[in-house]
Amino acid sequence: HDLDSSEEAPPATQNFIIPKKEIHTVPDMGKWKRSQVPVAYADYIGFILTLNEGVKGKKLTFEYRVSEAIEKLVALLNTLDRWIDETPPVDQPSRFGNKAYRTWYAKLDEEAENLVATVVPTHLAAAVPEVAVYLKESVGNSTRIDYGTGHEAAFAAFLCCLCKIGVLRVDDQIAITVFLLFATFPFPVMRKLQKTYRMEPAGSQGVWGLDDFQFLPFIWGSSQLIDHPYLEPRHFVDEKAVNENHKDYMFLECILFITEMKTGPFAEHSNQLWNISAVPSWSKVNQGLIRMYKAECLEKFPVIQHFKFGSLLPIHPVTSG
Repeated sequence: HDLDSSEEAPPATQNFIIPKKEIHTVPDMGKWKRSQVPVAYADYIGFILTLNEGVKGKKLTFEYRVSEAIEKLVALLNTLDRWIDETPPVDQPSRFGNKAYRTWYAKLDEEAENLVATVVPTHLAAAVPEVAVYLKESVGNSTRIDYGTGHEAAFAAFLCCLCKIGVLRVDDQIAITVFLLFATFPFPVMRKLQKTYRMEPAGSQGVWGLDDFQFLPFIWGSSQLIDHPYLEPRHFVDEKAVNENHKDYMFLECILFITEMKTGPFAEHSNQLWNISAVPSWSKVNQGLIRMYKAECLEKFPVIQHFKFGSLLPIHPVTSG
């Protein structure tokens, strides 16, 4: 599961390109899923699984050293957070999809490359426009004012690209990437966007719906809990267990957020999660969620049609020559 950690950062002469959509029809999905060649799908899922392995058995509160690159990324996310405070929702007849989100998004759209340039060293400046696209894609859709697992995937792709150009190192510090950035970003910042602007869940049919907005924190959160001395899957539907442990475990943090946002019996508003609470072990939960993520997100045309491909996450195998 060691993703390119031994490889040096690509030379600054690499031809970076602006990522664009490549999956226009359902048959195009074949290009995406040819995972035996080193193209986007294999790299993306490899990155997700490397992080999954890196957080196994670790609490959110464990002690770690933070690299300069991570500090700069956290500062970038704090900027996005501050912009939400500076862009309050507007009065409008419709309860959902507050139009102030578009003002917030326009600011990001304008500033994304400058923000990414604060994280990427100058000798890799050519990569900035390519990497910045994934940051812009990761905060929701400004036309529909919605957010879903495709946007979440763009944020993971953003981090994956930063690893590929050598800004983030995939090493023993990998857990930090998850904890700091996913606990700093799709969590507080995305939730703040969702709550402040009442964003709609993108493509949520509520059928498989683990959660209206996120998926990855459940995967990594279940990995954190593997071999836990006393917390079992059945405990996450126990209010007391969640309240006492959510600061240490991403999975329980997700559950807390759902119970704050939804009313009524848990088994009714989150049936899929309720079923998962009956699984005997966290490792089985983790394996099941990875399978489910592939089937319900990565292999679904409505999600992947929006994914963008460039030189770092290519749709075609890159020919060296």
